[in-house]
Amino acid sequence: MIRVGIVGATGYAGAELVRILSGHPQVALSVLTSRQFAGAKFEEIYPAMAGRVKLTCEKLVVEAVCDKAELVFLALPHQLPMTIVPEFVGRNVRVVDLSADFRFNDPAVYESVYQPHSARDLLDRAVYGLSEVYFEAIRSAILVGNPGCYPTSVLLPLIPLVKAGFLELNTLIADSKSGVSGAGRSLALTSHFCEVNESFKAYKVASHRHNAEMDVILSREAEQAVQLTFVPHLIPMSRGMLTTIYVTPIKGVQAEDIRNCLTAAYSDQPFIRLCASGRVPDTLHVKGSNYCDIGFKLDKRTNRLILISAIDNLVKGAAGQAVQNMNIMLGIDQASGLLQVPYPL
Repeated sequence: MIRVGIVGATGYAGAELVRILSGHPQVALSVLTSRQFAGAKFEEIYPAMAGRVKLTCEKLVVEAVCDKAELVFLALPHQLPMTIVPEFVGRNVRVVDLSADFRFNDPAVYESVYQPHSARDLLDRAVYGLSEVYFEAIRSAILVGNPGCYPTSVLLPLIPLVKAGFLELNTLIADSKSGVSGAGRSLALTSHFCEVNESFKAYKVASHRHNAEMDVILSREAEQAVQLTFVPHLIPMSRGMLTTIYVTPIKGVQAEDIRNCLTAAYSDQPFIRLCASGRVPDTLHVKGSNYCDIGFKLDKRTNRLILISAIDNLVKGAAGQAVQNMNIMLGIDQASGLLQVPYPL
């Protein structure tokens, strides 16, 4: 059994990591840290884990974590991981970071949307953890920057079509809706029940920090500069993400070409499900799972391609993809521990 630890185990993404890894057949959870709940049993913080997870949360001491784990997940707010990742990497402990700190190879791009980076020398060694796209690079990585939830839902439908040259890249628009858990567990007025119940709103219109992440990856895959118009929305449900993408296909591209392209890219990928013609993704059908469902409609009347994806923002959009990346890094089946059936209701 491979020993793994979670730094920041009591946030929503951290707890989801605990849930998934507690049933993983090839790893053993060996250490959980929490600043707020150090000294408390994990099952006292999340009673759903009673009888399944018997670890007590510890204060973060990097050396102690390294003694107990061969790979660590960092489920911390942006800016904190960059201060401790050098210590983990220096001790040859592999890292999957769920923050944005190591999603960018160019420090200038990171700093343009976040803050100054204190571990610039490690950015070239970090691999962007979009599992289905960068599988080979992830295999040999010591440090993986796990993608954001919005970018995962946008990039997976788009990348095969971008690489195939099927799209007019200056026409990309993405409209995404996220459940409230995407805001994290910390208290904030905007995520209080009375603020989100019976409410459906756009926020950070054309100014969300994930926009830069998507532009970088799309530009890399297109081998030319790409700028995506992105509008996120908050919807009054706990978890789930639905993304609708509007783009003009190049002249002559047919619906069959789109389906064949997506099928060729993902037919051997266990967590990408291409919807049958006439059916579109629904967040209900991926809830609690690591699946990304993708559907599309080619509107001949307007010559517009409409791509739709659905993920669970806490699983494929965070902890599930992080575990998938861990599996790839460790050389085991990428689906190990992740084959939970979505909740039917």
